[in-house]
Amino acid sequence: MRKRTHVNSPRHRKEGRKFERLVSLCEKLRSKDGCMWDRKQSHRSLIPCLKEEAGEVIEAIENEDYKNLKEELGDLIYQVVFHSALASEKGEFSVSDVLDGIEEKLIRRHPHVFGDAEVSSVDEIIKNWKEIKKKEKKR
Repeated sequence: MRKRTHVNSPRHRKEGRKFERLVSLCEKLRSKDGCMWDRKQSHRSLIPCLKEEAGEVIEAIENEDYKNLKEELGDLIYQVVFHSALASEKGEFSVSDVLDGIEEKLIRRHPHVFGDAEVSSVDEIIKNWKEIKKKEKKR
């Protein structure tokens, strides 16, 4: 029996609305009435931005600069939203597909939480994770 994966609490609904606003903001920036720079971007042109944002997240973590980490994580989330918007415009996938994919993957890779698998150590969890990932990559 699969365990419940999420809770529909007021906090989660609020976070969902904020995420929807971010997606809408990206759509506005990419629109005809939006920003010329944003409209011009492609997956490839955004690679330097993605690398920079990921690097800034790492730097904030290494420096234990949690105020800056909050900002940099926002920038990194926006990169995911931006790339998803580009893909959606071409009919490839949407941000919703990205969210579905990560949810499904996390559930699959945590059978000790969402399934019947039993583990007694972190080492077992890592071993199971690697085995599951290996099977997924063969598909």
